[in-house]
Amino acid sequence: MNRNLMKQARGEVLAELVFKNCKVVNVFTKTIETEDIAVSNGIILGTGTYNGLKEIDCSGFFVSPGFIDGHVHIESSMLTPTSYAKVVMPKGTTSIIADCHEIANVCGKNGVKYMLESANRTPLDVFMMIPSCVPATSFETSGAILDTKDLVELKELPNVLGLGEMMNYPRVINGDASTHDKLDAYSDKIIDGHVPSVFGKDLNAYILSGVKTDHESTSPLELVDKVKKGMYIHLREGSQTKNVIDLLPAVDLAYSNRLLFCSDDLHPSDIMKDGHINNNINIATKHGLDPITSIQMATINIATCYNLRRHGAIAPGYYADLVFFKDILNIQATYVYKKGELVAKNGKALFDTESLVDKEVENTVHMNLSNFDYKYDLKFDFVNIIQLVNNNITTRKHVEQVVLKDHDIDLSKSDDLLKMFVIERHHATGNVGKALIRGYGLKNAAIALSIAHDSHNVIVVGDNETDVSVAINKIQEIQGGIVLVSNGVVFDYLELEVAGLMTNKDAEYVKEKLENMEVKIRKLGVKEEIDDPFLVLAFLSLPVIPDIKCTDKGLFDVRKFKIISLEAGDIE
Repeated sequence: MNRNLMKQARGEVLAELVFKNCKVVNVFTKTIETEDIAVSNGIILGTGTYNGLKEIDCSGFFVSPGFIDGHVHIESSMLTPTSYAKVVMPKGTTSIIADCHEIANVCGKNGVKYMLESANRTPLDVFMMIPSCVPATSFETSGAILDTKDLVELKELPNVLGLGEMMNYPRVINGDASTHDKLDAYSDKIIDGHVPSVFGKDLNAYILSGVKTDHESTSPLELVDKVKKGMYIHLREGSQTKNVIDLLPAVDLAYSNRLLFCSDDLHPSDIMKDGHINNNINIATKHGLDPITSIQMATINIATCYNLRRHGAIAPGYYADLVFFKDILNIQATYVYKKGELVAKNGKALFDTESLVDKEVENTVHMNLSNFDYKYDLKFDFVNIIQLVNNNITTRKHVEQVVLKDHDIDLSKSDDLLKMFVIERHHATGNVGKALIRGYGLKNAAIALSIAHDSHNVIVVGDNETDVSVAINKIQEIQGGIVLVSNGVVFDYLELEVAGLMTNKDAEYVKEKLENMEVKIRKLGVKEEIDDPFLVLAFLSLPVIPDIKCTDKGLFDVRKFKIISLEAGDIE
């Protein structure tokens, strides 16, 4: 340590910067004390009484460590890392633990490197978990495959903390050799989990593989069971999946240090309206959790879990990542500092960034539509249905009888039933998976999107052939995005030119586009109880989230972990 910094810490030499009269939130003792914070070279020298070359009076302000998002997919914001940083940092988020498996499923290693290089253009600390499941399963077609050799190579990149969420939990539990090769390759690093509704000995086996965290708990019982077995658990508040309130009854001070906050998948409109990790904190506090415990779950708990020894606290040797706010019961950042530099004020970013242009992650939509058929060729009128679940990415498998006309489903005889197609878009294979969904509500229209977790093929939902065809063709034309069609006319669209997942445009543009499209789609019948009408569709192809999904290879039963027929035959 620089001797001059030691003298500054002792008060013998003036510090570069001193924040005076702060109400400092101490995440170690769970206390708030009025004192100064001395900073030099972006590092906190100490708290107490200090003088500095520059002094800022912070009377009336609480000061917290910068917030950390414990698990997030930047791509789900539809913003590139440069634009993403400008929307989350004004909310008090100064670091994130990112898993870029969205773009990795499209562009492989080039996608991972693009995200890291783009993030380096911002003051936001972006720590990367290397995607473990590309593809998530063998029951879908991704744009790339990352095997153990690739993961070992990516492990050496700067700011890599470990292995991203291991979603293929059946293979982990059953001892699949290739899956465990990946886990073994990261045995000296942190491994994130993804293990919904798994208990008992199966959960023991999953944790034994080296997995340390999970963000898929949906009940207090599940959270407690996982904590008992040594896991760190994220309480997630995303655009579509919101678990904070549901899991709060399980939060106990005896083990709150094992609990973390994350956003996972969050649209920019929601960040701008409700906040980012400060929203998790505020929700928890509003529903009875001690505010300092809430702040711990957004700071030191995450830093401890991911071995970030200079993040997450206001204490000597920690980075001067600081959030200044007036009300601890409803945290809205007035000032945000990153390593001692003011990066946001009153909700506005004070830094500028230049987007990274990389041809390796553009022009990624390559569909073969020569054999596409809107009609379903069915022999039986009992079919498996994907039933949507409000405010969640899980679905329910439902069997019902439909009316057939020339072996196809007559949607006019089935209220609220829609056709869904998942079209392979990486290698022009011509694969098309077909399904039926209930609970969305769209009428006389179609919506298509190239965001389709996790392999990100093209999902199209609609109730008539003309609109479905127009939507598909428009997605091909713009090389990815979200397209809304009604009566054969493209109502609106958002172009996502980076991997079909993100745009180089700013958050305000994306926000306005999504809001305008949502107004239009609501008028076309999409139900109000569906919180995010775009994100809910994007997860209908994810074959590791119960109960039933659809990939480009067909309808998939997650419980049975196999492709099933659209026809149910007999009622189950």
